[in-house]
Amino acid sequence: MAKRVQLVLNQDISKLGKSGDLVEVAPGYARNYLIPQKLATHATAGILKQVERRREQERQRQLELRQQAIEQKESLEKVGSLIIAKQLGENEAIFGTITTQDVVDAIKAATGQEVDRRGITIPDINHLGTYQAEIKLYLEVAAQINIQVVAS
Repeated sequence: MAKRVQLVLNQDISKLGKSGDLVEVAPGYARNYLIPQKLATHATAGILKQVERRREQERQRQLELRQQAIEQKESLEKVGSLIIAKQLGENEAIFGTITTQDVVDAIKAATGQEVDRRGITIPDINHLGTYQAEIKLYLEVAAQINIQVVAS
């Protein structure tokens, strides 16, 4: 049986690994596909050092992003309650609904911070009242804010 070859991936390859991973593959797969397509390179001591340095830089960058998200969470939770004014219809029902873009606009007006609307989870808001929204800022960092819907 032929021995396996160690390679460092240059790109993410499904079912094999992510960029920078050290993988062992069959020699034919390495020689005929991965290396000619520049998807991987042979694992040498120098390349392994470069990969390790890149991983450390990425880890530092992720720690910095997490710290920024924690600071942003604290500042969002200090605001307390966001007020969104909507036009009323019958039975204190609002025209339309409150969308995530409405919440983003209210946050920007109150704090001046940019928040990605795709990370906001709000309940269905059709009436006046106070509701709670969750804003996902990072992997495990989420802020809880109150939204107060009032008549305009």
